Amino acid sequence: MTDSAAASKPRLLTQNAADTDDTASKNMRQLIQLRWMAVLGQLLTILVTHYGFGVELPLRQMLSVLAGLLVFNALSLLSLAFRRPVYRGELFVALLVDMGTLTYQLYLSGGATNPFVFLYLLQVGLAAVLLAGRWAWTLLVVATGCFLWLAVAGHPLALPQDLHLGLGSVYVQGMLICFILNAVLLLVFLNRITRTRRERDAHLAELRQRAAEEEHIVRMGLLASGAAHELGTPLSTIAVILGDWRYMPAFTSDPDLYQEIQEMQAQVQRCKSIVSDILLSAGETRGESSGETTVCEFLDELVAEWQAGRPVKHLNYDNHFGEDLDIASDSVLKQTLYNLLDNALEASPDWVGLEAGREGDTLRITVRDRGPGFSQEIFDRLGRPYQSTKGRAGGGLGLFLVMNVARTLGGDVQASNNPGGGAEVTLSLPLDALALKED
Repeated sequence: MTDSAAASKPRLLTQNAADTDDTASKNMRQLIQLRWMAVLGQLLTILVTHYGFGVELPLRQMLSVLAGLLVFNALSLLSLAFRRPVYRGELFVALLVDMGTLTYQLYLSGGATNPFVFLYLLQVGLAAVLLAGRWAWTLLVVATGCFLWLAVAGHPLALPQDLHLGLGSVYVQGMLICFILNAVLLLVFLNRITRTRRERDAHLAELRQRAAEEEHIVRMGLLASGAAHELGTPLSTIAVILGDWRYMPAFTSDPDLYQEIQEMQAQVQRCKSIVSDILLSAGETRGESSGETTVCEFLDELVAEWQAGRPVKHLNYDNHFGEDLDIASDSVLKQTLYNLLDNALEASPDWVGLEAGREGDTLRITVRDRGPGFSQEIFDRLGRPYQSTKGRAGGGLGLFLVMNVARTLGGDVQASNNPGGGAEVTLSLPLDALALKED
């Protein structure tokens, strides 16, 4: 296992724990919302039964139980407001409190003969969805014990024996209401829980994909750093040889050869600069260092350097950033923009456009070309490695690195095809991520 993989695993495990805590908090919030509905439903049922059907109920005691449940729910909501982690045991206790209040309400209103006794199934169903197996089985045992206790200790209500009336029977009407209530609450709650789990699974899948991409980038960085080390010595040797050739009569007497020697020296110097930038990005400086600059100065220098080293016929550069801002000169960001410009140049050798602007606290850099544009397959897998329209092995790494650098800096990348032909890629970066940090 590589060091990057080993490093990414603890991060992923930590994130998994955080997601679990977040899921438990969401489930607790769902329970609190369900409890508000239960309190309102119980209140309406008690009032309708007492005053509508004329069934005598101990209103003071039953309303006192509802008041206690309201207080418990308010305290649970207040606890969530402090954003502390929610543990599985708290969900168990919350369901246990709900079951206890339901049991006492049933005891005061007919015991096991109350048609709303089937609400125990709702409690057990929620436990099966929210809790681990042993907690859910424990609640099932508790619910069974409560039912048995109600059957022994409860006092049946004085209801008319009218079951033969069908829907005209008070007891059958109560069972119908209980059935509808159970079905609606289970449907609403289970849909919400399922949606929460889907969101968590999608987030975990995104984190795993990001960890794999980061590991891929680390491997490429190690290879690039090793290649830069290896290239340093031969490049220095070539530079020394070319320096000697400049003073040899065989070359100084021929203007064409002398000019070619100068061009070769310039290209070797450019190669050494690229190697230095690679090592600088890896944290190993070769005499150069990042310094202070401004947005406009950074972009102007980048465009001049890129244009001097590429065979571009026409570069349309527009800088609409406005009032300049101090930033740190970042070699990684410079290489990121080089990748965008290089991709545009390969797709459109005759024309490349670069536009820089500011929207609030965001720097937006758009690179355009007049090439064939992106295919739908590229849009579907945008930013994945080895997704390229260039038709060669190893293509697509440029945009992959661009998107990962943008994500690291808190920005994003958008790609699109222009109606008149060609494509454009817009890099958006928060200026806070580029600003100079005070020691």
